[in-house]
Amino acid sequence: MKKYIAIPGTNRAGSTNRRLLQFIKEHFKDQADIELMEIGGLPVFYKTPDRSLPAEVPAMVKKIEEADGVLISTPEYDHGVPAVLMNALSWLSYGVHPFADKPVMITGASYGMLGTSRAQAMLRQMLDAPELSARIMPSSEYMVGHSLQAFDDDGNLKEENLVDRLDGLFNDFETFVDVNKNLVYNREHAMNDIRKTDLKNK
Repeated sequence: MKKYIAIPGTNRAGSTNRRLLQFIKEHFKDQADIELMEIGGLPVFYKTPDRSLPAEVPAMVKKIEEADGVLISTPEYDHGVPAVLMNALSWLSYGVHPFADKPVMITGASYGMLGTSRAQAMLRQMLDAPELSARIMPSSEYMVGHSLQAFDDDGNLKEENLVDRLDGLFNDFETFVDVNKNLVYNREHAMNDIRKTDLKNK
């Protein structure tokens, strides 16, 4: 069973993005071990002169590094990702690189009908930055619109088509994680061969 870290891109306790990840955690509990990781308690990012990190960050780095993949659910504010999520990614790429080659699946929930398409596009661009270098699953936008009405009293998604689409995307993500492991393995072996050749030629 694979292990995933799920990050709600919010500091709001009642966020429907947190609810979406909680549903994913429960819905796929027989398929994967999913742990929610909160980011709301981090201080505002600034470049510390000694490149030190807040006390919470090393533990977060360790969890992401040890996970097979990461799920991020982002709200959309003013066509972008929330400041709290940008802040967390800044800390998680400041002298540390837990997202490097890490498979990431992006989801999002919003009150309106358009979902979080612009925020998801922005998040993909951020995760592709050299300091993060995540492996984002392609063609995988998953958006829950009218999210205040999307869940029942038990926290389950009401619409069957949303659940069906989520099932398909999550299964694709599991495959994407396996493929990524092979890519990383092959690349590391290729780099080791290059290093050995360089040493011989010195």
